[in-house]
Amino acid sequence: MELFTQLIQGFSSLFGISPILAITVGVIFGIWVGAMPGLSPSMGVALMLPFTFRMPANISLMMLTAVYLAANYGGSITAVTINTPGTPAAIPTAFDGYPLTQQGKIGWGLGISLWASVIGGFIGILVLILFSKPLADIAVKMHPAEYFSLALLGLSSVASLGGKSGIKSFAMAMLGLLISTIGLDPISGVKRFTFGQLHLFDGFDLIPLLIGLFALSEVFERLETKLPNTSSAYNKQKNDGQWPKIGDYWKLRRVILQSSFIGTVIGIFPGAGSAIASLISYDFAKRTSKSAETFGSGNPEGLAASEAANSASVGGAMVPMLTLGIPGSASAAVLLSALAIHDLVPGPMLFKQQPVLVYGLFASMLVANLIMLAIGLLGTKIWVKVTLVPQELLIPLIVSIALVGSFAVKNSLFDVFSCIGFGVVGWLLKRYGFPTAPIVLGLVLGSLAESNFRKAVIMGGYSVFFTRPASLVLIIISILFFVLPFIQFHKDKKRH
Repeated sequence: MELFTQLIQGFSSLFGISPILAITVGVIFGIWVGAMPGLSPSMGVALMLPFTFRMPANISLMMLTAVYLAANYGGSITAVTINTPGTPAAIPTAFDGYPLTQQGKIGWGLGISLWASVIGGFIGILVLILFSKPLADIAVKMHPAEYFSLALLGLSSVASLGGKSGIKSFAMAMLGLLISTIGLDPISGVKRFTFGQLHLFDGFDLIPLLIGLFALSEVFERLETKLPNTSSAYNKQKNDGQWPKIGDYWKLRRVILQSSFIGTVIGIFPGAGSAIASLISYDFAKRTSKSAETFGSGNPEGLAASEAANSASVGGAMVPMLTLGIPGSASAAVLLSALAIHDLVPGPMLFKQQPVLVYGLFASMLVANLIMLAIGLLGTKIWVKVTLVPQELLIPLIVSIALVGSFAVKNSLFDVFSCIGFGVVGWLLKRYGFPTAPIVLGLVLGSLAESNFRKAVIMGGYSVFFTRPASLVLIIISILFFVLPFIQFHKDKKRH
């Protein structure tokens, strides 16, 4: 009853023009970001972040979460229509979505991707609503040693995601940790790595860093490579206008529900994100399908599995972010910085001190999902045409938003130069195969790990991490997550 009452209060906070307008704008912008090849949900949230700086905390979080949710769906539009996934999570969507388009069933591709995304999103959000509070109650009793071990678990999972490039992912997570140490020591107040620069006393601001790593680095990469001519590809499509019937959707109920739960669980796992959820769900759907041989040639099950999983992962990624302060994805890491901007500390106390804000956010995600469904049904053709925006117009637009947004944080040119600098760093890292998302996760987890490590040592010495059962178990799991991918990689290498 308490959960139901708080959820009703959350929905009551949506009454008014501002919340609904913020959610709608967030959904529209999110779909646009997702539909643009090369732009990611984390980049979209990072670009929108400066515009929410002066907004009330609840409106800001509603808009940013709507962007995150809608961008995961938006990536399917270009994956289905022109075989160009708008987001990494939409790569498996293209495996079966584009063959449907080639068969003259573009309506099938867009319809299944939309409804699978909406259903997956609802399941992920329901899990978030039902299990966030219990996790928060458990977190209240956690010792600093357990919080440090959780941060370590998040970092180890990031390092293990790359498989062959696991070492590079781990190195980038460590780089994020190093960047998080710049500024004044949180306990002693000692200056660290400031080089006498007053601007660095508080470290690098999150917003310019995020925009530089995700937005400007992509711009620099685009300037190096010529994008495919999407207009010619689009004009060749045979849009028969036919959409699946209710019975066709009903046949996909097993794979949608199955993939939604897989996506939610993987989303909860720190560092995994929607791309991993999408790929694993697609693979599992193929293994359990009666028509596995048709996957990759237009099987609706493959398309539904990918889209249900990547949308469900959004709700999953929000669970550890809100309850433990550990982001489940790069986009959740950006949302974590939005909480920090509004002086909100994620964790169990957030549920006790700001219940209306938290449950208002949950309610806004459900509403955003409905708005996304309406816009998807009414405006699919429009969003396909948005992907034809010339690169000559898109690049200056992104650069302008990035620089103006960085300056607006503190009205400081230092932040502008920081944004450009991190953009160059991100571009160089991508050129040599180093992922940038672990930097953000390492940066965000850095302060959590450092402060709790030092608190735990002060309270119980270095042995406290091994004498507390929960901490010891988490440390062992962290070691396994870090070591196992490398062992598997060497085994595969010997076989070949």
